[in-house]
Amino acid sequence: MLDKVVVFGQNSIKFNMDLKIYVDPFRLNDRSNDADIIFITHDHYDHFSLEDIEKVIKDDTVLVVPRCMENIVNNFKNVLLVDYGSHEVKGIEFDVVPAYNIDKKFHPKDKKYVGYILKLDNHRYYIAGDTDDTLEAEEIKCDVAFLPIGGTFTMNPEEACQLAKKINPQIVVPVHYGSIVGTSADGEHFKELMDKTNIECVLMIK
Repeated sequence: MLDKVVVFGQNSIKFNMDLKIYVDPFRLNDRSNDADIIFITHDHYDHFSLEDIEKVIKDDTVLVVPRCMENIVNNFKNVLLVDYGSHEVKGIEFDVVPAYNIDKKFHPKDKKYVGYILKLDNHRYYIAGDTDDTLEAEEIKCDVAFLPIGGTFTMNPEEACQLAKKINPQIVVPVHYGSIVGTSADGEHFKELMDKTNIECVLMIK
């Protein structure tokens, strides 16, 4: 389920399926201009990076953004504004789900930031975005979960482990650590916690 997936760091993910799909491209080394779809979870600089979008966007790329970003994507040619719920773009079905903090001020619920569940190759990939262990997150059904573990702005490893156990995917991949907040040690710690469960943990941030 991960053989066609690349995690560049932070929440920057690429799916090399029939279509080339990026989520929150950030600090990319190379210019490929091969994106068919770009999903953005919210407007913070490490998730909505104009510099990195320029490296992957092409003429017919569709930029999928939460409706709260409507006023800052006017310069893009193909934009799909989304609210919570089910959607489709270029034949790809996906769900939009809330992402917010419970005990922090960085991602308030009323901002309506999002996570995504992408339905690709008969699997459900949950990209949580910058979130805590919320009631909505606990109801997610997925095969692979990309969960933030860096702490400060999102869940820490212990909190992410608890959420993973509640939603019980086949595979969990920690993200949002190792650059701005969190260290490689956090990834190792999270894997140690997950190794005590029946959920496979795969570290993809190098």
